[in-house]
Amino acid sequence: MPESTNGTAYDLAGIPSNPAVVLVHGLGMNRQMWRDYVPALSRRYRVLTYDLHGHGDSRRAPSEISLSLFSKQLNDLLHELQISRCVVIGFSLGGMINRRFAMDFPHCVSALVILNSPHVRGPDEQQVIEKRIKTTAERGAKGTLEESIARWFTPDFRSRMPAVISEVRVWVCNNDPVSYFQSREVLAKGITELIRPQPPLALPTLVITCQNDSGSTPQMSYAIASEITNSRVEIIPELQHLGLLEDPAAFLTPIEDFLANSLN
Repeated sequence: MPESTNGTAYDLAGIPSNPAVVLVHGLGMNRQMWRDYVPALSRRYRVLTYDLHGHGDSRRAPSEISLSLFSKQLNDLLHELQISRCVVIGFSLGGMINRRFAMDFPHCVSALVILNSPHVRGPDEQQVIEKRIKTTAERGAKGTLEESIARWFTPDFRSRMPAVISEVRVWVCNNDPVSYFQSREVLAKGITELIRPQPPLALPTLVITCQNDSGSTPQMSYAIASEITNSRVEIIPELQHLGLLEDPAAFLTPIEDFLANSLN
């Protein structure tokens, strides 16, 4: 398993001379969530997947986790791998990280794909998120896991694919507990630093969410896109938060079309 000097576990696929695409996972997940995406994308791109601090095979962060720290983690990894410019595709928390990265290191980003990621929440929605933080502090990742599974996958998929559901449970529970808790806080509270960025982001951007994603709603995706010049929105019918695991083809088609048009 490759590991950077600061303890970030990663994998590279594809031809080194091709344009680089980086895939950033979400809270509780790891780089294995992209395994159905890497073979397709690596036919035309150099694809980098990695684990966030304290997730998967990566070491804990050197200090308290923040969006800026996650942004620096990615920048350090790209510098070490001598990747000067890339498309950054981020899911959920990863879709917050790639926006922060584009704000911090604009010269490194050629395009963004923001998947199932939040924007401003209403008071009731924020209260729900704060309750999850409290439960996580008291009971760890398992405290909110079954509620999360119900939000992430459709009932039909949960009944048909119990092995996938079990694997996701293992991924979430195997993360470093402190890193998981701090990352949940970032997911809950970090959105405020991404709203109406100054200077505004202006680069090719595809924003995708699912019709029934209760935490990263279609309205949120349109709000994200409204703040980024040269962006567009795609809504995947019926699916929920982890629709990209439930139906990879529904995501790969718009992503590949976007990349082909943006990187020409």
